Amino acid sequence: MTTEQEQRRKVIRSRLLTLAGPFIGLLFVTSLFALSSELRPVFYTGANWKNIFTQTVIVSIGALGMTMIIISGGIDLSVGSVVALTSVVGARLLEHKVSAPVTILATLLTGGLVGLLNGSMIAGFRMMPFVVTLGMMGVTRGAAKWLADNQTVNFDGESMVTRVMEKVSPDTFFPLPSGVWIALLLTLLMSVFMRCTVFGRYVFAIGSNEATARLCGIAVRPYKVLIYSIAGLFFGLAGLMQLSRLSQGDPSVAIGLELDIIAAVVIGGASLNGGSGSVIGAVVGALVMAVLRSGSSQMNWPNYVQEIIIGIVIILAVGLDRFRQSQAAR
Repeated sequence: MTTEQEQRRKVIRSRLLTLAGPFIGLLFVTSLFALSSELRPVFYTGANWKNIFTQTVIVSIGALGMTMIIISGGIDLSVGSVVALTSVVGARLLEHKVSAPVTILATLLTGGLVGLLNGSMIAGFRMMPFVVTLGMMGVTRGAAKWLADNQTVNFDGESMVTRVMEKVSPDTFFPLPSGVWIALLLTLLMSVFMRCTVFGRYVFAIGSNEATARLCGIAVRPYKVLIYSIAGLFFGLAGLMQLSRLSQGDPSVAIGLELDIIAAVVIGGASLNGGSGSVIGAVVGALVMAVLRSGSSQMNWPNYVQEIIIGIVIILAVGLDRFRQSQAAR
């Protein structure tokens, strides 16, 4: 067997491991709760899985944007604060009787604007993504509290926005909330977009080796700005889902959400070093954590036990990533 054939086999093996890993993890976690005879009749019901899918929506949509950022070799710690800010913006607009389409557009653009600022500082001034987004986390959280007068923002009347995450017939699996279908559709579109377009290939190239990508003629700086801006739109949409779920704007929500989203992307097979990742894997990673939380809660395990379990899962996912890299390097 030639060296080229051996290298090709390694690449295929690594890709299969990346694609199959999250699904194997989901199957393992789901099967784990079947061991309890008391939990089994409750856990494997349509109503419970409707709750799990609904709880996954916000993290999944945030993971779509974060996957792009991590594949490109970046990170964004401001996600939770952006979700809080955009939910407050949407609630303020609904409070002033602004139409639902305008509210949706303004909420998305608010997230996109924060992403544009992040990308401009990271690419324009060559600043560390960790530092920039850490600072932006404080800025956006403070802006959310200022805009909300440091309290929840409530509004009168119903809106199309609040119906997106509404659960109809909570005792059955179908119909699922519109937000679940939106998340699934965006997952499929983003998966195709990242794998079958020039932009998607450039994102992988930048994350694999930024210097080489620049020498190949890729305009790295504009692409980084665009990556963070598009991700910001997803974060704004996640904020809109948060608003729909709570039916109010709360500047104190989504604290630590960025860690859940990053964990979902890593569990889904992305490398924190950049250059590899899977959109579908990230969403499956979000589902893994939702299943763990749901099963742990129904088992009446304390919150600290849930946190320990999820932490172990994240460490195992990172270890699997290191294993994939070592196999590819041989």
